[in-house]
Amino acid sequence: MGGACSSQSADGNPYETAYKSELNNNRIIDERMEADREIEEHKIKLLLLGPGESGKSTVFKQMRILHGTPRDDDELRMYGVVIRANIIVAVRKLCLLLRTLGLEEALQLESEQSDNSIREAYDRLMTHVVSMTSSNNGPQDAKENGMNGEEVEKDWVGQSPRAGLAANSDAKLFLRHADAIRVLWRAKTMKEVWLKRATANVIDGHKEYLQDLDRISSPSFKPTDQDVLLARMRTTNVSRQSYKISGIEFEVYDVGGQRSERRKWLPCFDHVDAVMFVAALSEYDQTLAESKRTNRMVEALELFRSICNNRAFVKTSIMLFLNKKDIFREKLTYSDIASQKPFDDYIGPTKDMESGVLYFMERFKECMIDDELQDSYIYVTTATDTSNMEFVLDSTQMIIMTDNLRKSGILGND
Repeated sequence: MGGACSSQSADGNPYETAYKSELNNNRIIDERMEADREIEEHKIKLLLLGPGESGKSTVFKQMRILHGTPRDDDELRMYGVVIRANIIVAVRKLCLLLRTLGLEEALQLESEQSDNSIREAYDRLMTHVVSMTSSNNGPQDAKENGMNGEEVEKDWVGQSPRAGLAANSDAKLFLRHADAIRVLWRAKTMKEVWLKRATANVIDGHKEYLQDLDRISSPSFKPTDQDVLLARMRTTNVSRQSYKISGIEFEVYDVGGQRSERRKWLPCFDHVDAVMFVAALSEYDQTLAESKRTNRMVEALELFRSICNNRAFVKTSIMLFLNKKDIFREKLTYSDIASQKPFDDYIGPTKDMESGVLYFMERFKECMIDDELQDSYIYVTTATDTSNMEFVLDSTQMIIMTDNLRKSGILGND
Protein backbone atom coordinates (compact mmCIF):
# COMPACT_ATOMS: atom_id res chain seq x y z
CA MET A 1 0.00 0.00 0.00
CA GLY A 2 1.24 3.43 -0.83
CA GLY A 3 1.48 6.13 1.81
CA ALA A 4 -1.42 8.68 1.84
CA CYS A 5 -0.47 12.29 0.98
CA SER A 6 -1.59 14.99 3.47
CA SER A 7 -2.90 18.30 2.10
CA GLN A 8 -0.49 21.09 3.00
CA SER A 9 -0.20 24.74 2.28
CA ALA A 10 2.54 26.32 0.23
CA ASP A 11 4.37 26.91 3.54
CA GLY A 12 4.13 23.22 4.35
CA ASN A 13 2.30 23.70 7.71
CA PRO A 14 -1.50 24.31 7.77
CA TYR A 15 -1.48 25.26 11.47
CA GLU A 16 1.19 27.89 10.93
CA THR A 17 -0.79 29.35 8.03
CA ALA A 18 -3.95 29.60 10.15
CA TYR A 19 -1.93 31.19 12.95
CA LYS A 20 -0.46 33.79 10.59
CA SER A 21 -3.92 34.51 9.16
CA GLU A 22 -5.29 35.06 12.67
CA LEU A 23 -2.39 37.36 13.52
CA ASN A 24 -3.04 39.33 10.35
CA ASN A 25 -6.75 39.68 11.18
CA ASN A 26 -5.91 40.81 14.72
CA ARG A 27 -3.45 43.34 13.33
CA ILE A 28 -6.14 44.75 11.00
CA ILE A 29 -8.64 44.97 13.88
CA ASP A 30 -6.05 46.66 16.11
CA GLU A 31 -5.24 49.17 13.38
CA ARG A 32 -8.91 49.97 12.89
CA MET A 33 -9.42 50.38 16.64
CA GLU A 34 -6.38 52.65 16.84
CA ALA A 35 -7.66 54.71 13.91
CA ASP A 36 -11.10 54.99 15.56
CA ARG A 37 -9.42 55.98 18.84
CA GLU A 38 -7.44 58.71 17.10
CA ILE A 39 -10.60 60.00 15.42
CA GLU A 40 -12.40 60.08 18.79
CA GLU A 41 -9.43 61.84 20.41
CA HIS A 42 -9.40 64.55 17.79
CA LYS A 43 -13.19 64.90 17.67
CA ILE A 44 -14.60 67.95 19.46
CA LYS A 45 -17.78 67.23 21.40
CA LEU A 46 -20.14 70.19 21.94
CA LEU A 47 -23.15 70.14 24.24
CA LEU A 48 -26.00 72.64 23.80
CA LEU A 49 -27.70 73.37 27.13
CA GLY A 50 -30.18 75.92 28.44
CA PRO A 51 -33.80 76.29 29.52
CA GLY A 52 -36.73 75.56 27.22
CA GLU A 53 -37.45 77.99 24.36
CA SER A 54 -34.13 79.80 24.83
CA GLY A 55 -33.04 79.10 21.26
CA LYS A 56 -30.80 76.01 21.65
CA SER A 57 -32.47 74.14 18.83
CA THR A 58 -32.24 77.22 16.60
CA VAL A 59 -28.47 77.30 17.14
CA PHE A 60 -28.45 73.56 16.35
CA LYS A 61 -30.35 74.22 13.09
CA GLN A 62 -27.99 77.05 12.16
CA MET A 63 -25.01 74.71 12.44
CA ARG A 64 -26.65 72.40 9.93
CA ILE A 65 -27.43 75.30 7.56
CA LEU A 66 -23.83 76.50 7.74
CA HIS A 67 -21.96 73.17 7.81
CA GLY A 68 -24.39 70.30 7.16
CA THR A 69 -26.52 68.84 4.39
CA PRO A 70 -29.69 70.48 2.97
CA ARG A 71 -33.05 69.15 4.18
CA ASP A 72 -34.89 66.83 1.83
CA ASP A 73 -38.52 67.27 0.77
CA ASP A 74 -39.84 64.86 3.39
CA GLU A 75 -38.26 66.89 6.19
CA LEU A 76 -39.45 70.16 4.70
CA ARG A 77 -43.01 68.80 4.53
CA MET A 78 -42.77 67.97 8.21
CA TYR A 79 -41.68 71.53 8.97
CA GLY A 80 -44.50 72.85 6.79
CA VAL A 81 -47.01 71.05 9.03
CA VAL A 82 -45.22 72.25 12.17
CA ILE A 83 -45.20 75.88 10.99
CA ARG A 84 -48.94 75.87 10.26
CA ALA A 85 -49.55 74.22 13.63
CA ASN A 86 -47.35 76.85 15.35
CA ILE A 87 -49.65 79.56 13.99
CA ILE A 88 -52.72 77.84 15.43
CA VAL A 89 -51.03 77.54 18.85
CA ALA A 90 -50.20 81.26 18.76
CA VAL A 91 -53.74 82.19 17.69
CA ARG A 92 -55.28 80.17 20.53
CA LYS A 93 -53.13 81.94 23.09
CA LEU A 94 -53.74 85.39 21.58
CA CYS A 95 -57.53 84.95 21.41
CA LEU A 96 -57.68 83.81 25.03
CA LEU A 97 -55.41 86.68 26.05
CA LEU A 98 -57.67 89.15 24.23
CA ARG A 99 -60.59 87.89 26.30
CA THR A 100 -58.56 87.91 29.54
CA LEU A 101 -57.51 91.52 28.94
CA GLY A 102 -61.18 92.48 28.55
CA LEU A 103 -60.68 93.76 25.00
CA GLU A 104 -63.69 92.08 23.39
CA GLU A 105 -65.71 95.31 23.60
CA ALA A 106 -62.85 97.24 22.01
CA LEU A 107 -62.74 94.65 19.24
CA GLN A 108 -66.50 94.94 18.74
CA LEU A 109 -66.26 98.74 18.51
CA GLU A 110 -63.39 98.50 16.02
CA SER A 111 -65.42 96.02 14.00
CA GLU A 112 -68.46 98.32 13.88
CA GLN A 113 -66.37 101.33 12.90
CA SER A 114 -64.34 99.63 10.18
CA ASP A 115 -65.24 96.13 9.11
CA ASN A 116 -67.76 93.79 10.71
CA SER A 117 -65.68 90.82 9.58
CA ILE A 118 -63.21 91.49 12.45
CA ARG A 119 -65.65 90.38 15.14
CA GLU A 120 -66.91 87.58 12.93
CA ALA A 121 -63.35 86.33 12.51
CA TYR A 122 -62.75 86.41 16.26
CA ASP A 123 -65.98 84.56 17.04
CA ARG A 124 -65.21 81.96 14.39
CA LEU A 125 -61.74 81.34 15.79
CA MET A 126 -63.00 81.15 19.37
CA THR A 127 -65.57 78.56 18.31
CA HIS A 128 -63.62 76.42 15.86
CA VAL A 129 -59.99 76.85 16.91
CA VAL A 130 -59.84 77.81 20.59
CA SER A 131 -62.71 75.55 21.64
CA MET A 132 -61.55 72.80 19.26
CA THR A 133 -65.04 72.19 17.88
CA SER A 134 -64.07 72.42 14.22
CA SER A 135 -65.96 70.38 11.65
CA ASN A 136 -64.36 67.82 9.37
CA ASN A 137 -62.20 69.25 6.64
CA GLY A 138 -64.37 69.29 3.54
CA PRO A 139 -65.01 71.21 0.34
CA GLN A 140 -66.99 73.92 2.14
CA ASP A 141 -64.10 74.58 4.52
CA ALA A 142 -61.75 74.87 1.57
CA LYS A 143 -64.02 77.38 -0.17
CA GLU A 144 -64.23 79.46 3.01
CA ASN A 145 -60.45 79.66 2.89
CA GLY A 146 -60.38 80.71 -0.74
CA MET A 147 -59.10 77.30 -1.86
CA ASN A 148 -61.06 74.72 -3.83
CA GLY A 149 -60.98 71.01 -3.03
CA GLU A 150 -58.56 70.25 -5.83
CA GLU A 151 -56.08 72.81 -4.52
CA VAL A 152 -56.28 71.33 -1.03
CA GLU A 153 -55.46 67.90 -2.43
CA LYS A 154 -52.48 69.36 -4.32
CA ASP A 155 -51.17 71.22 -1.27
CA TRP A 156 -47.39 70.68 -1.33
CA VAL A 157 -47.08 70.23 2.44
CA GLY A 158 -50.03 67.90 2.95
CA GLN A 159 -49.73 65.81 6.11
CA SER A 160 -46.60 64.41 7.75
CA PRO A 161 -46.50 61.41 10.13
CA ARG A 162 -43.19 62.76 11.46
CA ALA A 163 -44.89 65.91 12.74
CA GLY A 164 -47.26 64.03 15.06
CA LEU A 165 -51.06 63.80 15.29
CA ALA A 166 -51.58 67.10 17.14
CA ALA A 167 -49.50 69.09 14.64
CA ASN A 168 -51.27 67.52 11.67
CA SER A 169 -54.66 68.30 13.21
CA ASP A 170 -53.69 71.92 13.88
CA ALA A 171 -52.25 72.29 10.36
CA LYS A 172 -55.66 71.30 8.97
CA LEU A 173 -57.32 73.87 11.22
CA PHE A 174 -54.94 76.50 9.91
CA LEU A 175 -55.88 75.85 6.27
CA ARG A 176 -59.56 75.91 7.22
CA HIS A 177 -59.41 79.22 9.06
CA ALA A 178 -56.47 81.09 7.55
CA ASP A 179 -58.75 83.85 6.27
CA ALA A 180 -60.19 84.51 9.75
CA ILE A 181 -56.68 84.54 11.26
CA ARG A 182 -55.61 87.07 8.62
CA VAL A 183 -58.52 89.41 9.38
CA LEU A 184 -58.06 89.27 13.16
CA TRP A 185 -54.28 89.70 12.99
CA ARG A 186 -54.67 92.96 11.07
CA ALA A 187 -57.02 94.44 13.71
CA LYS A 188 -55.69 97.33 15.82
CA THR A 189 -56.92 95.61 18.97
CA MET A 190 -54.70 92.63 18.23
CA LYS A 191 -51.64 94.90 18.18
CA GLU A 192 -52.44 95.81 21.79
CA VAL A 193 -52.81 92.13 22.65
CA TRP A 194 -49.46 91.34 21.01
CA LEU A 195 -47.66 93.75 23.34
CA LYS A 196 -48.90 91.63 26.27
CA ARG A 197 -47.93 88.31 24.65
CA ALA A 198 -45.33 87.52 27.34
CA THR A 199 -48.10 86.80 29.84
CA ALA A 200 -49.42 84.04 27.55
CA ASN A 201 -45.98 82.69 26.54
CA VAL A 202 -46.57 83.35 22.85
CA ILE A 203 -43.34 82.74 20.93
CA ASP A 204 -42.06 86.11 19.73
CA GLY A 205 -40.60 84.89 16.45
CA HIS A 206 -43.96 83.59 15.25
CA LYS A 207 -44.93 87.16 14.45
CA GLU A 208 -43.10 86.59 11.15
CA TYR A 209 -45.48 83.74 10.34
CA LEU A 210 -48.54 85.84 11.18
CA GLN A 211 -47.27 88.57 8.87
CA ASP A 212 -46.85 86.10 6.01
CA LEU A 213 -50.14 84.17 6.09
CA ASP A 214 -50.79 84.38 2.33
CA ARG A 215 -47.58 82.51 1.52
CA ILE A 216 -47.92 79.94 4.31
CA SER A 217 -51.55 79.13 3.42
CA SER A 218 -50.72 78.73 -0.28
CA PRO A 219 -50.90 75.16 -1.70
CA SER A 220 -47.39 75.71 -3.08
CA PHE A 221 -45.93 76.69 0.32
CA LYS A 222 -42.47 75.22 0.83
CA PRO A 223 -40.58 76.26 3.99
CA THR A 224 -37.43 78.33 3.63
CA ASP A 225 -34.39 78.07 5.92
CA GLN A 226 -35.72 81.07 7.84
CA ASP A 227 -39.12 79.38 8.28
CA VAL A 228 -37.39 76.28 9.65
CA LEU A 229 -35.31 78.34 12.08
CA LEU A 230 -38.46 79.94 13.52
CA ALA A 231 -40.39 76.66 13.77
CA ARG A 232 -41.03 75.46 17.29
CA MET A 233 -40.77 71.73 17.98
CA ARG A 234 -40.27 70.65 21.55
CA THR A 235 -37.02 68.68 21.92
CA THR A 236 -37.84 65.48 23.78
CA ASN A 237 -34.84 63.37 22.84
CA VAL A 238 -31.12 63.91 22.54
CA SER A 239 -30.30 64.97 18.97
CA ARG A 240 -26.80 64.55 17.55
CA GLN A 241 -25.18 65.95 14.42
CA SER A 242 -21.61 65.62 13.15
CA TYR A 243 -19.83 68.25 11.06
CA LYS A 244 -16.36 68.51 9.58
CA ILE A 245 -15.17 72.10 9.95
CA SER A 246 -11.66 73.14 8.87
CA GLY A 247 -10.67 69.48 8.81
CA ILE A 248 -11.81 68.86 12.39
CA GLU A 249 -14.76 66.65 13.37
CA PHE A 250 -17.37 68.37 15.56
CA GLU A 251 -20.09 66.35 17.29
CA VAL A 252 -22.96 68.50 18.56
CA TYR A 253 -25.68 67.40 20.99
CA ASP A 254 -29.00 69.19 21.51
CA VAL A 255 -31.21 68.25 24.46
CA GLY A 256 -34.63 69.35 25.75
CA GLY A 257 -34.57 72.32 28.10
CA GLN A 258 -37.85 71.87 29.97
CA ARG A 259 -37.52 70.64 33.55
CA SER A 260 -39.03 67.27 32.67
CA GLU A 261 -36.35 66.70 30.00
CA ARG A 262 -33.25 67.57 32.02
CA ARG A 263 -32.83 64.08 33.47
CA LYS A 264 -31.74 63.07 29.94
CA TRP A 265 -28.77 65.45 30.12
CA LEU A 266 -26.60 63.32 32.42
CA PRO A 267 -25.50 60.69 29.85
CA CYS A 268 -24.23 63.53 27.62
CA PHE A 269 -21.85 64.96 30.26
CA ASP A 270 -18.94 62.56 29.68
CA HIS A 271 -15.90 63.73 27.70
CA VAL A 272 -17.43 67.05 26.64
CA ASP A 273 -15.00 69.59 25.16
CA ALA A 274 -17.32 72.59 25.41
CA VAL A 275 -20.77 73.57 26.66
CA MET A 276 -22.73 76.17 24.71
CA PHE A 277 -25.28 77.50 27.18
CA VAL A 278 -28.14 79.45 25.60
CA ALA A 279 -30.33 81.91 27.55
CA ALA A 280 -32.91 84.29 26.09
CA LEU A 281 -32.40 87.95 27.04
CA SER A 282 -36.00 88.70 26.11
CA GLU A 283 -37.45 86.39 28.77
CA TYR A 284 -36.74 88.66 31.75
CA ASP A 285 -40.47 89.43 32.01
CA GLN A 286 -41.83 85.93 31.34
CA THR A 287 -42.62 82.91 33.49
CA LEU A 288 -42.10 79.21 32.82
CA ALA A 289 -44.84 77.33 31.03
CA GLU A 290 -44.47 74.55 33.63
CA SER A 291 -44.28 76.89 36.65
CA LYS A 292 -46.15 80.19 36.39
CA ARG A 293 -44.48 81.58 39.53
CA THR A 294 -40.93 81.15 38.23
CA ASN A 295 -39.34 83.89 36.16
CA ARG A 296 -37.66 82.46 33.06
CA MET A 297 -34.48 84.51 33.42
CA VAL A 298 -34.16 83.47 37.07
CA GLU A 299 -34.52 79.84 35.95
CA ALA A 300 -31.80 80.37 33.32
CA LEU A 301 -29.44 81.90 35.90
CA GLU A 302 -29.93 79.05 38.37
CA LEU A 303 -29.47 76.47 35.64
CA PHE A 304 -26.30 78.18 34.46
CA ARG A 305 -24.99 78.22 38.04
CA SER A 306 -25.56 74.46 38.36
CA ILE A 307 -23.80 73.78 35.04
CA CYS A 308 -20.79 76.00 35.76
CA ASN A 309 -20.21 74.38 39.13
CA ASN A 310 -20.85 70.79 38.07
CA ARG A 311 -17.80 68.57 38.63
CA ALA A 312 -18.33 67.01 35.19
CA PHE A 313 -17.38 70.34 33.59
CA VAL A 314 -14.33 71.28 35.68
CA LYS A 315 -12.04 71.10 32.62
CA THR A 316 -14.69 72.06 30.06
CA SER A 317 -14.93 75.36 28.19
CA ILE A 318 -18.28 77.04 28.82
CA MET A 319 -19.67 79.53 26.31
CA LEU A 320 -22.65 81.72 27.14
CA PHE A 321 -25.04 82.73 24.35
CA LEU A 322 -27.34 85.58 25.42
CA ASN A 323 -29.89 85.09 22.70
CA LYS A 324 -32.87 86.97 21.18
CA LYS A 325 -31.23 90.40 21.34
CA ASP A 326 -33.59 91.67 18.62
CA ILE A 327 -36.68 90.85 20.70
CA PHE A 328 -34.95 92.16 23.83
CA ARG A 329 -34.38 95.52 22.13
CA GLU A 330 -38.05 95.73 21.13
CA LYS A 331 -39.36 94.71 24.56
CA LEU A 332 -37.35 97.36 26.38
CA THR A 333 -39.49 100.04 24.74
CA TYR A 334 -42.52 98.98 26.78
CA SER A 335 -41.33 96.54 29.49
CA ASP A 336 -38.88 97.81 32.13
CA ILE A 337 -36.26 95.46 33.55
CA ALA A 338 -36.48 97.05 37.01
CA SER A 339 -40.25 96.52 37.12
CA GLN A 340 -39.62 92.78 37.36
CA LYS A 341 -39.18 91.87 41.04
CA PRO A 342 -36.10 89.62 40.58
CA PHE A 343 -34.30 92.46 38.78
CA ASP A 344 -35.45 95.52 40.75
CA ASP A 345 -31.77 96.32 41.47
CA TYR A 346 -31.29 97.37 37.84
CA ILE A 347 -30.42 101.08 37.76
CA GLY A 348 -29.49 101.53 34.10
CA PRO A 349 -31.40 103.60 31.54
CA THR A 350 -34.90 102.20 31.03
CA LYS A 351 -34.83 101.59 27.28
CA ASP A 352 -31.10 101.20 26.66
CA MET A 353 -30.26 97.76 25.26
CA GLU A 354 -26.52 97.98 25.90
CA SER A 355 -27.04 98.73 29.60
CA GLY A 356 -29.57 95.91 29.87
CA VAL A 357 -27.18 93.44 28.22
CA LEU A 358 -24.31 94.45 30.52
CA TYR A 359 -26.57 94.01 33.55
CA PHE A 360 -27.52 90.46 32.63
CA MET A 361 -23.92 89.63 31.67
CA GLU A 362 -22.90 90.52 35.22
CA ARG A 363 -25.74 88.46 36.67
CA PHE A 364 -24.51 85.42 34.75
CA LYS A 365 -20.88 86.07 35.74
CA GLU A 366 -21.94 86.00 39.39
CA CYS A 367 -22.99 82.37 38.90
CA MET A 368 -19.36 81.29 38.63
CA ILE A 369 -17.95 80.19 41.99
CA ASP A 370 -14.51 78.72 41.32
CA ASP A 371 -13.65 80.50 38.09
CA GLU A 372 -14.29 83.65 36.10
CA LEU A 373 -16.42 83.86 32.97
CA GLN A 374 -14.34 85.81 30.47
CA ASP A 375 -16.07 88.34 28.24
CA SER A 376 -14.63 86.59 25.19
CA TYR A 377 -16.72 83.55 26.10
CA ILE A 378 -19.99 85.54 26.10
CA TYR A 379 -21.90 86.18 22.88
CA VAL A 380 -24.98 88.36 22.40
CA THR A 381 -26.88 86.70 19.59
CA THR A 382 -29.94 86.50 17.39
CA ALA A 383 -30.00 82.79 16.64
CA THR A 384 -32.43 83.23 13.73
CA ASP A 385 -29.94 85.53 11.95
CA THR A 386 -27.68 83.25 9.92
CA SER A 387 -25.00 85.88 9.22
CA ASN A 388 -24.80 86.75 12.93
CA MET A 389 -24.58 83.09 13.91
CA GLU A 390 -21.93 82.35 11.28
CA PHE A 391 -19.62 84.91 12.88
CA VAL A 392 -20.43 83.73 16.42
CA LEU A 393 -19.97 80.05 15.64
CA ASP A 394 -16.68 80.69 13.82
CA SER A 395 -15.40 82.58 16.88
CA THR A 396 -16.64 79.83 19.21
CA GLN A 397 -14.89 77.12 17.19
CA MET A 398 -11.59 79.01 17.31
CA ILE A 399 -11.78 79.38 21.09
CA ILE A 400 -12.66 75.70 21.57
CA MET A 401 -9.82 74.52 19.31
CA THR A 402 -7.35 76.84 21.06
CA ASP A 403 -8.47 75.59 24.48
CA ASN A 404 -8.04 71.98 23.33
CA LEU A 405 -4.52 72.67 22.12
CA ARG A 406 -3.69 74.34 25.43
CA LYS A 407 -5.10 71.41 27.43
CA SER A 408 -3.05 68.95 25.36
CA GLY A 409 0.13 70.94 26.11
CA ILE A 410 0.74 71.96 22.51
CA LEU A 411 0.06 75.59 23.46
CA GLY A 412 1.35 77.10 26.67
CA ASN A 413 -0.88 78.90 29.15
CA ASP A 414 -0.64 82.68 29.00
